[in-house]
Order: sequence, then C-alpha cells, then structure tokens
Amino acid sequence: MLVACGSGESPAAGGGGGGDLQSAKVAFLMPDLASTRYELQDKPLFEARMKQLCPSCEVIYQNADSDAAKQQQQANSALAQGVKAIVIDPVDSAAAATIVKTAQSQQVPIIAYDRPIPATPADYYISFDNEKIGSLIAQSLVDHLKAEKAEGGILQVNGSPTDAAAGLIKKGIHSAVDPSGFKLLAEYDTPDWQPEKAQTWVSGQITQFKEQIAGVVAANDGTGGGAIAAFKAAGVKVPPVTGNDAEVAAAQRIIAGDQFNTISKPIKIVAEASANVAWEFMQGKKPAGKTTLYETPSELFVPTVVTKDNIKEVLFDSGIMKAADVCAGDYAKGCEELGIK
Repeated sequence: MLVACGSGESPAAGGGGGGDLQSAKVAFLMPDLASTRYELQDKPLFEARMKQLCPSCEVIYQNADSDAAKQQQQANSALAQGVKAIVIDPVDSAAAATIVKTAQSQQVPIIAYDRPIPATPADYYISFDNEKIGSLIAQSLVDHLKAEKAEGGILQVNGSPTDAAAGLIKKGIHSAVDPSGFKLLAEYDTPDWQPEKAQTWVSGQITQFKEQIAGVVAANDGTGGGAIAAFKAAGVKVPPVTGNDAEVAAAQRIIAGDQFNTISKPIKIVAEASANVAWEFMQGKKPAGKTTLYETPSELFVPTVVTKDNIKEVLFDSGIMKAADVCAGDYAKGCEELGIK
C-alpha cells in the first residue's frame, strides 16, 4: 500500500479514481462531538496514514455534530471541492443513503466508516463487528452477575435510533441478555448517543426499580458514564455497568471500580484501514472486501472485552494507552494496585 502518489492506474471516469493524484483530496466526515474519539483519535490517525500513503494529498475533515442535514451539506461541499473519495461515519444511517447516491452519481466512491449504510450500499464498509461488540459486553456482564449470584434484572441503554451500528450492537446485546435468565427491566434508545439523555433515563429507572437493578448494559462509554452518573446522583450503589470504545474516562472508571467493562477496538486499526481503502479507490482500483454486509464489501475487525482483570495487558502493556494520560490524581492509587506504570 505504500506507493508513490503519482503511481495510480489509468485515469478513471469521473472524480473517483486515477488521474493526477499529486494534489488529490479525500473527505473524512465524522458524525458527532458527543464521543471524544472522533476529534482526538479518528481524525489524526486517518490524516497520519493518508500522509504516509500520499504526502501531497489533502484530507478534508468535517464533523457534523449530530446533525444529519449538516453532514449532507458537508458531503456536498466535499464533492464540489473535487474529492476522489469520501470516508463517512453517518449521523443518520438512513439519511446517508442520499449522500451515497449523490457521490456515486459523480463516480466518487463512498467508504462507510464504523456505521453501515443499509439502504443504499456504499462502495466499502470498515468497522469492528458491532453485533459482536453487543454480545461480548452483555455476555461479560451476565457471566459476572451469575458468578456473583446477583438477583434482580438488567437495564439496557442502547445507542442512537438513527445509527445502524447501534442497531447491530442492540441486537448483539439481546442475544446475550434475552436467554440469560435475568429479566430485562427496561431499555432505551439514546438519541444521538447523548450521555446526558442516558443519565436522565436511567435516573427515572432508579426511581422505578430501585434495588431491583442488578446491572446495566450500556452500548458505549458515553452512555455508560451517563448511567453511572445517575446512580451516583441518586446516592445509591453503582451496579456493574458496561461500555464500549475504551475511552480514557472509561479506563479511569474501570480502574476506580465504577464501570465494569468496555470494548477495546483500537481506532488506529479502522482509521488506517479506511485510509488504505480510500487510497486504493483514489488510484482507480476496486478493493475486495473480506466479507459482505448490507450488500457492501466489508472488513469487520474483532474487538476485545476489557475489565479490571485485563485492563493493564490490553490497554497499557499494548501501548494503546499511557499511564501518564490515565493515572493522575484520584486514579493514581488504583493504577498502582493494578501494576499500571
């Protein structure tokens, strides 16, 4: 994949491939600011890989801040600027079908990133296996509750109802919770993945179910953090709460004993893979997928569950996180107890 910028294949028709790549542009369109990962990890990692592949290429980065209409405008702007490929993590998976159709009508390939676009197949889809993520975090929680001989039921805090990836995570969660023997007390689809909305909903469930809540399956670290905040605000013991994304705040909550698990899905893997695929398309090639999802050639990576038992090995010994970024202040003692240096 490390080829010179000018070594593309014969020019393809339209804006999507070949031709002069010396100053080619690629769009990287992310969905929201509620998850800190997009600004802190996805963007710089994608840009760094593209710079390796094509030092003179330009990355047009935009974040839609949970506004599907804004993302449509950003995509239109990128097309007007002559991008040769668009990598997009859609705010609204259904609405993004219009972006796919518009781009493909101009022969600009679309790479769906992290979240699929089911209605209209993109040219490629790169993500961790979202259904597997749901089943892994939920099964990890269920196994823990059984080992602790916990009684009561489970709250399920899903992601955004407009996010197809959230739907896959939700399906995976149900595959573990439904046959678990623990009653599903209630579930909620969190608009725009907003932690504050998850917190508000969980607060209401605490009032209704009180000590019946044995655990909470939250679809990502933001909603998990919102759930934990609700229990703390209510002045009651925090039950085991799941997460997903391995954000720094989640690692700190796991170290402190407030969050039970998260999912390590190193963003470097998907960010660099999407840059590789975008670069292939920009050269006029058509990369083959490892599998197919929603009639789209896809590559789905396998994630890893992280708990207090393996957080040192998975997140710190691997170099994904640095102790200096996580272990300051209130978390220093917990890190020391776990041997995180």
